[in-house]
Amino acid sequence: MGPIEVRVPHQLDPTEVRRRIDRGIERAQSEFGDRVTRIDTGWQQDDRLGIEVEVMGMTITSELAVEPEEIIVRLNLPGMARLFAGRIRSGIEEKLGGLLAAPA
Repeated sequence: MGPIEVRVPHQLDPTEVRRRIDRGIERAQSEFGDRVTRIDTGWQQDDRLGIEVEVMGMTITSELAVEPEEIIVRLNLPGMARLFAGRIRSGIEEKLGGLLAAPA
């Protein structure tokens, strides 16, 4: 099975999107630190962020692409995590949507 794709619209300039994503990752590390073993991130280009998360012994890799009017997240979920794909998708839509909609 291929990656799961989540699209979240935005109306922000790319620099502001990147700033908010960086801030959101910092918050996630402190908020979910008791459940998430590791979060590694790195901007591969100005508009591409690689993310690797280890949770419950599983490693989830993803790429986040900043497009002019939307963010596209592609997740590679290991077998057992696929059982929760719907919840993971909804969580990303909710958290990322709130992050991008919030006032600066």
